[in-house]
Amino acid sequence: MITLYGHPISGNSHRVANFINILGLEYTDQVVDLSKSEHKAPEYLAKNPLGQVPTLTHGDITLRDSTAILIYLARTFDKSNSWYPQEALVQAQIQQWLSVAVHEIMNGPFVLRAIQLFGMPADEAATREKTEKLFHDLFEPHLSSNNWLVGEHATIADIACYSYIARVTEGNFSLDAYPSIQKWLRAVEAIDGFKAMMHAN
Repeated sequence: MITLYGHPISGNSHRVANFINILGLEYTDQVVDLSKSEHKAPEYLAKNPLGQVPTLTHGDITLRDSTAILIYLARTFDKSNSWYPQEALVQAQIQQWLSVAVHEIMNGPFVLRAIQLFGMPADEAATREKTEKLFHDLFEPHLSSNNWLVGEHATIADIACYSYIARVTEGNFSLDAYPSIQKWLRAVEAIDGFKAMMHAN
């Protein structure tokens, strides 16, 4: 039995829940109430010492970090090997985007959203500039000539990068200047089994 410990407005939680849904797996969705600091409670820290969501358990396996969980799910349950193909070059290309998901996206779109929704203390102007640069220099040009982030079909790279980019508008940031990103978001949303991320407002 798979149990996902997460929160519905967490993009990191969403990317895992979304992928589980796309794979058609049964799982228990265990909400960790961040507003009540349940992610810092001793029983949760025993599963994830970093006190972050999500955490996934599968039998006697416990995993933290959403991108690591995506790799595990793909290698364990995707018999077609299409979401995380075995070719070394393709895996390296996917890893490039997974790194973007946990670094540049978290330092840009995630923080912009967190400033607006939760009052995160951060430099909004600098974060907006990081987000614009990320979209203008990387995502928009890449997606203007590619339907997906890696290869000719969706991979876990698309799942990992989708959530916080899709909700960057909750950070008072418009995607109007990025038609290729918008087209890609719609393509991800059209994947069979796609699970929408809750709007925070």
